Amino acid sequence: LTGVLDDCLCDIESIDDFNTFKIFPKIQKLQERDYFRYYKVNLKRPCPFWADDGHCSIKDCHVEPCPESKIPVGIKAGSSNKYSKAANNSKELEDCEQANKLGAVNSTLSNQSKEAFIDWARYDDSQDHFCELDDERSPDAQYVDLLLNPERYTGYKGPSAWRVWNSIYEENCFKPRSVYRPLNPLAPSRGGLEFDGLFSRTGLCLEKRVFYKLISGLHASINLHLCANYLLEETWGKPRWGPNVKEFTRRFDPIETKGEGPRRLKNLYFLYLIELRALSKVAPYFERSVVDLYTGNGHEDAESKALLLDIFRDTKSFHMHFDEKSMFAGDKKGAKSLKEEFRLHFKNISRIMDCVGCDKCRLWGKLQTQGLGTALKILFSEKEIQSLPENSPSKGFQLTRQEIVALVNAFGRLSTSIRELQNFKVLLQQTR
Repeated sequence: LTGVLDDCLCDIESIDDFNTFKIFPKIQKLQERDYFRYYKVNLKRPCPFWADDGHCSIKDCHVEPCPESKIPVGIKAGSSNKYSKAANNSKELEDCEQANKLGAVNSTLSNQSKEAFIDWARYDDSQDHFCELDDERSPDAQYVDLLLNPERYTGYKGPSAWRVWNSIYEENCFKPRSVYRPLNPLAPSRGGLEFDGLFSRTGLCLEKRVFYKLISGLHASINLHLCANYLLEETWGKPRWGPNVKEFTRRFDPIETKGEGPRRLKNLYFLYLIELRALSKVAPYFERSVVDLYTGNGHEDAESKALLLDIFRDTKSFHMHFDEKSMFAGDKKGAKSLKEEFRLHFKNISRIMDCVGCDKCRLWGKLQTQGLGTALKILFSEKEIQSLPENSPSKGFQLTRQEIVALVNAFGRLSTSIRELQNFKVLLQQTR
């Protein structure tokens, strides 16, 4: 892949260099920090769109939840909006009953700040969230250590996986009504997770092209992770995981995919640009002194925030950002209607993730979808972010810890995808 991406003034080589030398090493370290490695998720939510066709019984589909004793005390107690010590006082940590009450905030806060926290907890997310959020208070919601449950090939495929992607592309992606190219899980030379990229070049407006590219890029990224972390062999109960060049070729080679493979990978780069732009835009939110990335370990929290701010400085230094101002720039009524359609389509896709039959695939699907949804929320909230108060929560723009963890890890997955793509280039050259 070379050259300039469609719909933006950025070339692939610049992204490769920027990711390899600046972003990838730092985002890897950040994902290992306690604040970002524990993600609370409900993997038992029923599929809202069709009758459950059973869960994957393959052992690699299993997700090992994290024992309560392993979760940092500052993360597991209190509100889902934990980013500051003020929202996690010592009394709250000692008293589980009190931790579940809206008013359980530091008594040293002013009444105004208390009201802001309470307002935050009750904040109606229906207008600015692009994702269906899990209820962290549900008894089915569990913390998962992402480092111990890596995204990789599980063997989950066939009609169940096909139906998920088919629903996403055919029912929730913008495309001309005249174009109908259903996926075929029974095609002999194509896998159940293949899709067609025709929709991205049939005269759609910028916003709808962007939406399709985001979903296509996410799909390409997920497929890359599976190819890069594939079960190569298992002898005497000892599995060996690594890159599978044959699988990579099947999913992305121009001949194997009838010319669509390179386009899918270009959409991955486009998605990377979108989430990179969101990180640069949300920096002021985290630069405030009220934000601690609180886990209960003051030293670790300070290091985590310093590393995150360092990454933000890198994102701001990138000189070929996507210009989101070009989107929804028409007449106000039409732009508002299109933006709402955009949001609802994406929210529906986040709900489809509860239909994935493999728990590990569902975990990473939900996380990466929520991360992208959070990025979109950021890009559409620039004015609210710029007017944030320095020392108290804002009513205009909030991020829950769940959203913050998803945002960082989703971008980390994209960074890894682009890095793995460089590895596959080398491996392909070696096999020729």
